[in-house]
Amino acid sequence: MPETETSQPLIETFPVGPLQCNCTILGDPITRQAFVIDPGGDADLILERLQHHGLTVTRILHTHAHLDHFLASGRMKEATGAKLALHPDDKLLWDQLEDQCNMFGIPYEPAPPPDQWLEHEEEISVSDICGCTLHTPGHTPGSICFLFEESKFLAAGDTLFRGSIGRTDFPGGNYQAIERSIREQLYTLDEETTVVTGHGPPTTIGTEIRTNAFIRG
Repeated sequence: MPETETSQPLIETFPVGPLQCNCTILGDPITRQAFVIDPGGDADLILERLQHHGLTVTRILHTHAHLDHFLASGRMKEATGAKLALHPDDKLLWDQLEDQCNMFGIPYEPAPPPDQWLEHEEEISVSDICGCTLHTPGHTPGSICFLFEESKFLAAGDTLFRGSIGRTDFPGGNYQAIERSIREQLYTLDEETTVVTGHGPPTTIGTEIRTNAFIRG
């Protein structure tokens, strides 16, 4: 994306970590401040991309507290001083991060407790770029999506995938809850909204309303 002075955010998404979680950098191209969403590993790569764009991280946002979405959080906070943010309903999962890593045989990279607990429809902003949180429980109790309505951009974590939805068979998962979250919180958005999923390729709200194999609009 060209780095021109525009009100549109600079957005770059790339897979990181052992489970190839989609990490997103969202920055203001004028003030050079940024969010990092779901740093699931490869801290050096994330820091390199931030340096490439000349961005300074102000907050590190997590869609939920599964191990593959946090593995670089500790190093990112240490390197940047940015605050970690999460929904409070995933505190139990965050407290069990080391156990999660042990269960999957993935080396544990310590992460400090979140600095900020995010609530439903809380405004989040980086300079003049404003968004909000959407509490979308189901994959985990505290799953949230980050909506930047003006840019028609949604970071959906593991709630919604292209043609699929997040798993609900892990502890804290609930199929009825994720179905309600998708129908009431996501399928009511502008159909042209681009959806960056937790893993795999992006999609749009309109595409999922019409073709999702699990939950049609």
